[in-house]
Amino acid sequence: MLGTAFPADRLLLVEQPGPWGRPGLRASRFPADVAAAVERRALAAGIRPQAIRRPGRTASSTRRVWALARCRDGVEQLRVGTWQRPEELLDLPLDGSAGRVEDEPWFLVCAHGKHDPCCALRGRGVAAALESVRPGRVWETSHVGGDRFAANVLVLASGLLYGRVPAGGVAELADAADAGRVVLPLLRGRIGLPPAAQAAVAFAYGRLGLTSVGDVHVLSCSPVVDGIATVRMRTARGDVTARVSVERVVGERLTCAAPGPGAFLRYRPTELASG
Repeated sequence: MLGTAFPADRLLLVEQPGPWGRPGLRASRFPADVAAAVERRALAAGIRPQAIRRPGRTASSTRRVWALARCRDGVEQLRVGTWQRPEELLDLPLDGSAGRVEDEPWFLVCAHGKHDPCCALRGRGVAAALESVRPGRVWETSHVGGDRFAANVLVLASGLLYGRVPAGGVAELADAADAGRVVLPLLRGRIGLPPAAQAAVAFAYGRLGLTSVGDVHVLSCSPVVDGIATVRMRTARGDVTARVSVERVVGERLTCAAPGPGAFLRYRPTELASG
């Protein structure tokens, strides 16, 4: 799973209960023209839009939630507000000046069944289990990538993306997020980092016995040359350099929606050295 978190490090979350079609917010009960305009505005600012909804049945409400997450290393922040008319989101400041700061982690569980059935089949149970241990801080969300790793859980504002999360393991995950720790066996990566850097960060955590989110910071990540990338990191144990092998792999049944053969890139750290 290493190196499979998406590249955006800022998110715009828009609460929209009810079903979502494959495009997410634009194929929901949210006005399609306004949704398209909101998405264009966010993408132009380098922000990834996501539809969110509460786990289970959601009571109708005249006010719904929006949130802006910034997950860049060292400047993590989650700001939250509400909206009543969809058009209000067209005037929402995207610079992080609106709303209130949310100090506790949020858990976004991909449950976008119209994108891939795996997400709904595995994600909804995990979302319900998380809601039972962290009520009010859990959302089902539209596609986050990596359907084959469902159930996928994105923790905000740290930006850590976890995969193959079992419903029976959510208490451990929630406790770790609240304490600012990394759950290494489930880690796919950290959003906003290049794939090779995500794999290198996980490798450094494991090899150096580190556990806190702030224990590893990426200084640089080289382009992939002849199947190898070099990643420099500053860690709680000093500066280190990792070599990451990148290879194309062909496999079957990568997702529930695509049972035939497919291909993906595998990021495999092979070496960690001081300096």
